[in-house]
Amino acid sequence: MRSSDSKKSRGRARASGRVLFETPVAQDQDQPRQERAFLVGLDVRSRRAKGSVTAQAQAARDAASAPTGAGKPGFPAATKSNGNKPTIPEFDADESLVELRTLAGSAGASVVGELLQRRDRPDPATLIGKGKLEEIAGAAALVNADLLLFDHDLSPSQQRNIQKIVHRRVIDRTQLILDIFARHARTREGQLQVELAQLQYMLPRLAGRGIEMSQLGGGIGTRGPGETQLETDRRKIYRRIRHVEQQLENVRRIRAQQRQRRESAPVATIALVGYTNAGKSTLFNALTKADVLASPKMFATLDPTIRGVTLPSKRRVLLSDTVGFIRSLPHTLVSAFRATLEEVQRASLILHVSDASSRLSAEQDAQVEIVLKELEVEKKPRLRVMNKVDLLDVEVAEGLRDDAKTVYVSAVEGTGLDRLLDRIDAMIDEDRVSRAHLRIPQKEGKMLAMLEAKARIYSRKYRDGAVELEVEAPASVVRRVREWVVTS
Repeated sequence: MRSSDSKKSRGRARASGRVLFETPVAQDQDQPRQERAFLVGLDVRSRRAKGSVTAQAQAARDAASAPTGAGKPGFPAATKSNGNKPTIPEFDADESLVELRTLAGSAGASVVGELLQRRDRPDPATLIGKGKLEEIAGAAALVNADLLLFDHDLSPSQQRNIQKIVHRRVIDRTQLILDIFARHARTREGQLQVELAQLQYMLPRLAGRGIEMSQLGGGIGTRGPGETQLETDRRKIYRRIRHVEQQLENVRRIRAQQRQRRESAPVATIALVGYTNAGKSTLFNALTKADVLASPKMFATLDPTIRGVTLPSKRRVLLSDTVGFIRSLPHTLVSAFRATLEEVQRASLILHVSDASSRLSAEQDAQVEIVLKELEVEKKPRLRVMNKVDLLDVEVAEGLRDDAKTVYVSAVEGTGLDRLLDRIDAMIDEDRVSRAHLRIPQKEGKMLAMLEAKARIYSRKYRDGAVELEVEAPASVVRRVREWVVTS
């Protein structure tokens, strides 16, 4: 078995269209065998030449590392292509392949090789060309790879054509993300949403899955001009999709009822959104003292969690942790997780959590914007939370300053959380805080205790069997003690 030092020292160098291998590490016999994955990426030269990928990604990173203003470290700025219209920066092919490697690890695979193919345009039949696929087939056989992971969405015909050449399972980016979602879904709702997305993905890929799919189903009643196996399977999937959609509709109805009960009280809901692995769950735990799973793996959080948080004004708000977004998030997933993402749509404030330490912060934020626009919530009140400042250089971290739209925090170390709560307090309109002068009889111990718990008390005087208080309290609290309010 190789030593831990030798594992860490393994490096990768990539050349255009060249296969790279990673030396396999001996595995503990008691551990379940990891699937061995060979990664395949595609870099389209014509797209890169137009400056829509590498140049924009570099420009976004340059803006993110500017010393002042909107371009200070960790605060990405949009690039402009024609002088007035902002352009969404994109991942370049190398960075995208790095992300695919992380996704493969989250799916439980061991990466044993990778290839980045550069072409002027994608091949309509095989994406990267038949000759290159034959080279990959040999390389995959050499490292005994179980499957090929493509950092690209494959059409059903492309997937079939590739499998015929490489003789291994072929998984595209969308299918890989769906598999990770299925792996991490814990609640019944999450499992239903993942199943719906998988069924919608599978439906157009039934054709061509072997000759048996186009033959008549076996058994009595299927001979002659009957229904083919393909038609039978399609009908079964359509029926299952309708069933899952009905169950999810019940989930939406129950959620709507729960939300209606919550909204009957003046309690604001705040939604955490952001790129996957930006630290949303860690921040959620730090603010709510909850114990939600916080993991460096992508999409560790799928099932929504809501907890209460007490603001400095003593107001109570609800904080909702949601599924992370990712580049090219499959539309079927956005649709399937609509019930979960409704918490974002109904939120009073959106906290957009970004990874301040990531050099891809600008590109990741741009991808989050795409999903927020699809959810039609891009105009909601929003606060940018730049997380993980503890991973920045000390000199850089000390130079960061909050502004009207941004707060810098470290959820792990608790840095900046008080400032974040103050900013949230100032942005929430529900149950507004006001100043009041009260004169409450001392015998009203219940009301005095309630004020101690739910109001800020600035002064207290005892006079003639009563307590005179100068307080700052939410409107719901002031209403409960309005009979003792002293008007000047």
